[in-house]
Amino acid sequence: MTDTTTCATWRRALVTGGAGFIGSHLCEQLLNAGTEVDCADNLLSGARANVAHLQGRPGFRFVECDVCAPDATGRLAGPYDLVLHFACPASPADYLRLPLETLDAGSLGTRAMLAVAERDGARFLLASTSEVYGDPLEHPQREDYWGNVNPVGPRSVYDESKRFAEALVTAHVRTKDADAGIVRLFNTYGPRMRAHDGRVVPTFVCQALAGASLTVAGDGSQTRSLCYVDDIVDGILLVAASRSVRPVNLGGTDEVTVREIASRIVELTGSSSRIEFVDRPADDPRRRRPDTALARELLGWTPRVPWEEGIKQTIAHFAARPVPEPAPRV
Repeated sequence: MTDTTTCATWRRALVTGGAGFIGSHLCEQLLNAGTEVDCADNLLSGARANVAHLQGRPGFRFVECDVCAPDATGRLAGPYDLVLHFACPASPADYLRLPLETLDAGSLGTRAMLAVAERDGARFLLASTSEVYGDPLEHPQREDYWGNVNPVGPRSVYDESKRFAEALVTAHVRTKDADAGIVRLFNTYGPRMRAHDGRVVPTFVCQALAGASLTVAGDGSQTRSLCYVDDIVDGILLVAASRSVRPVNLGGTDEVTVREIASRIVELTGSSSRIEFVDRPADDPRRRRPDTALARELLGWTPRVPWEEGIKQTIAHFAARPVPEPAPRV
């Protein structure tokens, strides 16, 4: 995990979307390093259970708050040294169900949280995504690649929300000299993902544990570059502690096919599940792997948890809970 001296710069941090998957891990890591944390979440896709173990700890405060609401900046009184903006429906199941809320999080929410950071003179970091590259025509994806995004496709509400948010952050840097950065996160997985959030790892793990067929989209040859949540959190905090205002890719460098992910999960769970091939969703990226040279050269960051080891820990997380119903097809 990140050296605690990295977090010593910040007395108090705001994590929006703090009751979500990645946000809750950020709250925990910051708190463990001695930073006070305000965790803001409207619980549309987050869950109080993700931060229940932090309740009652000195320095932790949960604020049920919609960052897009007119009173959001007033409710988040601070003062903060660091604002991590992670509030946004991030899984296909969520952003397809909540398209307008997703667009608001990237536009209204980002602008409001930039205002909080400006008010307090805080470092601001936007959680962006590999989805800004769309179905990429360049491989691997470097930060200077503009992407191949369908602006009116079913996934566009998430892709364009994040692309707009990046433009908004960049405009603040250029016009207001804001201390603001951007991280583009690739295929993060690990404990506290929701069983039915529509992403491949929790879907396949829950299907395998339930003995159901693993539903692989298309022929399963499309690739992903998985990165365990602990490594992603380390990278996020290193970018936050830097003065970088450029987008920085964070993700795994071991590119594997979706079919391979499914097969290994069946093996690692000891399941008798079979693989079933289903229709591939519209605009589903064919290849996905980040070029992480910038993170390596700027921050000395590289992922340390092999994807299969991370999968084992994720399986253990879900296996310790009641066996979920078979996940819906993805």
